[in-house]
Amino acid sequence: MKEIYSALCRALSAGQGAVLCSVIASEGSTPRGAGAKMLVTADGSTVGTVGGGAVEYRCTALAGELLQEKRSRFQSYRLSAGEIADIGMICGGSVELFLQYLDPADRGLLPLAEQALSLVDSGREAWLITAIDGEGRWRWGLWDKNGPLTGLADLPRENVVQVLGSRPRLVRGDVTLYGEPLSRPGTVYLFGGGHVGRALAPILAMTDFRVVVCDQRPDAASRAALPQAAEVYCLPYEDAFAHLPPVTAADYVVIMTPGHQADFEVLRQALATPARYIGCIGSRRKVAATREKLLAAGFPAEEIDRIWSPIGLPIGGDTPAEIAVSIAAQLIACRSGRLEERGKRHGG
Repeated sequence: MKEIYSALCRALSAGQGAVLCSVIASEGSTPRGAGAKMLVTADGSTVGTVGGGAVEYRCTALAGELLQEKRSRFQSYRLSAGEIADIGMICGGSVELFLQYLDPADRGLLPLAEQALSLVDSGREAWLITAIDGEGRWRWGLWDKNGPLTGLADLPRENVVQVLGSRPRLVRGDVTLYGEPLSRPGTVYLFGGGHVGRALAPILAMTDFRVVVCDQRPDAASRAALPQAAEVYCLPYEDAFAHLPPVTAADYVVIMTPGHQADFEVLRQALATPARYIGCIGSRRKVAATREKLLAAGFPAEEIDRIWSPIGLPIGGDTPAEIAVSIAAQLIACRSGRLEERGKRHGG
């Protein structure tokens, strides 16, 4: 999401047009569902994906035509063997896309795109709303839960509210409304910007997690080394949570500091929060020692059992990149509600 809006802002700033291809509805078996996006720019380059294969091939070609014609349109594809088996898509479902031409001559468009980009990284609940009339003409609006609706002020509030949800929503009518969340609820608070932390941050960002990194070492708490992080803090672990935004029940805490004592200090604070996920890297021996220390500090066993440790799904591999992949997979499973199905926690 961030890469798409960043690329769009660059194109508009350079006076170049683009076509944003969005899957707005799908039925049956399809590579990507509603919310999938791909930006096609004037030079033919693409950012994002609407599922690859035949859909993406045809969609990219159509976007090139729309760039030349400077217009937008709806487009549906059936993924059936009889229609497009010649290029390998036999899923059996169907997808509907809206391909919207983004005109660099529209002076109001770049500010909206820049605002959308800032909201992607904000961690706040916000939505991009597209209003489309019967001729394919469209307008954008932005709804920040902490602020007013920007754009689309002429539409009844009750109509706009219909398309605000945790997933993209489409409401058809004389004016079709399509709303999509710009960010997913929850921030990953990553304690430790070492080798694994630096490998993990870009993977999490790529999978639409908002990442905040905290390390007490100035060289590790480096914005240059962690460009994908929304924020980077250099703070002592002992009271780090006192200087961070309050951790909510939608947030994740990932602990990979350089030492046992630092892990303990962060865990002590993390357990006082309602965090959705708390994970700590380390061997089983280290996990057992940390558990005993937490018990001695007065934490009930059931609270300690909130901790996922050893961290990550057991996929094998021991390089920083491989460990980062396993941790990211576990966080994705947590976000999707499937983590408990994969096995018991290792806290006890």
